[in-house]
Amino acid sequence: MGSDRTGSDALARDLGKILPSSQVLSGQAARRAYDCDAYTIDRSPPACVVLPRTTDDVQKVVQYCLRSEVPFTPRGAGTGLSGGALPAQGGVVISTKKMTAILDVDVGNRRLHAQAGAVNKRISDAVAKHGLHFAPDPSSQTVATLGGNIAENSGGPHTLKYGVTSQHVLALTLIDPAGERLELGNLAPGAPGYDWVGLIVGSEGTLGIVTEAWVKLTPLPPFVQTALAAFDDLRAATKTVADLIAAGVIPAALEMMDHGILHALNAAFGLTYPEGSRALLLIECDGPRQRVEQEFRVVRTICEQNSALELRIARDEAERQSLWTARKKGIGAMGRLAPSIVTHDGVIPRSKLPDMLDFVYEVAKEHEIGVANLFHAGDGNLHPCFYFDDRDPGQVDRAIRAGEKIIRRCIELGGSISGEHGVGVEKVDLFAEMFDEPSIRLQADAKSVFNGGTSCNPCKILPNQRGCTEHRKRWRGAAW
Repeated sequence: MGSDRTGSDALARDLGKILPSSQVLSGQAARRAYDCDAYTIDRSPPACVVLPRTTDDVQKVVQYCLRSEVPFTPRGAGTGLSGGALPAQGGVVISTKKMTAILDVDVGNRRLHAQAGAVNKRISDAVAKHGLHFAPDPSSQTVATLGGNIAENSGGPHTLKYGVTSQHVLALTLIDPAGERLELGNLAPGAPGYDWVGLIVGSEGTLGIVTEAWVKLTPLPPFVQTALAAFDDLRAATKTVADLIAAGVIPAALEMMDHGILHALNAAFGLTYPEGSRALLLIECDGPRQRVEQEFRVVRTICEQNSALELRIARDEAERQSLWTARKKGIGAMGRLAPSIVTHDGVIPRSKLPDMLDFVYEVAKEHEIGVANLFHAGDGNLHPCFYFDDRDPGQVDRAIRAGEKIIRRCIELGGSISGEHGVGVEKVDLFAEMFDEPSIRLQADAKSVFNGGTSCNPCKILPNQRGCTEHRKRWRGAAW
């Protein structure tokens, strides 16, 4: 502990010569605050944390780390759910939380230039008066940063219609793992050349640190209609999802919450739903009024055919926001059920939802752990939320084993180990179960174009990286 403290102090002193001392954090409090992201199962404290304000600041810090052979890990708001911002080998956390400027708004061409620490919702707020918004809307959008959205290729409830982050990024500024500044992408539509931006988005900070980005802005819809349907049977709710898509209705959002979430919402906020409710579907359509009203006639018919207990349709914006409460506060409400939550992220074909949810409940029962489901039903992006007490090593172990079993079933059903949360450290082993060896080698080759070393966000995504095996035991131990 003493030698760690000495090394941390020396590192902080050196970095204090590069950045103002107020932008360098060290000591026990900083190490503890930055030892994980929202995936709290694994923890690894950094030696220190820096808070750069500009791209030049980031470049200077990265170049120092390379000269000093110190690993570095980029971090946005720390809302990631797979350990992508875990400082796996200690070293320096480079936080973008002070890089919050919106640098340019080009309304005529529907694009915006911002620093990586700009908060997702703030981008939309800045252009709302022009009838525009930034379409990716992760549940953490009030705090999640643009850089974090780019790192994880974030989605959100409206992904079904508007797509994930990769479809909304035009160009970006990157400090690569060699400390060089790169300008990638092009503002001209259909520009030739390799899609480097597409490679960077979703690379979880392993190919460098994004410091700025140009993003597309999307017009706000002229009309929005939102409904909350309650069902006494989970299979009826999932059948409604399949029937809506089969009928040609592509809602802007199609979210499901099960009885576990309803119990948490009642415990936390006193929210009540029709007696006997076992599942809720939040359905939102947007676009020209005539088309939306036509879609909602189909929504009403299909919900009635599947014996919905109730269909509440918002009459104004206030009622719309009220209906969204169940979705937006569901995860937070689970804090009333247990002190610890792990939100998993797997993708399956929509047609497999009923059987998959049955499997989730069976696995939770088998491992004697609580579970609730709140997820993007429209695109089969499942989010089983396990709740437990991480002060008990046995419960931690059961939560991990249950999660892995569920993600393996996603693979078996032709799905994916992640839809929007990324691989991070959580699913490194499962990555090797989804991809064969040649595919993994190809991805490692692609990574080596930018990152041929081990300093930049080590131990993420790809399995069996050099120097990571011995560290993994330490991460898990810190959670206990």
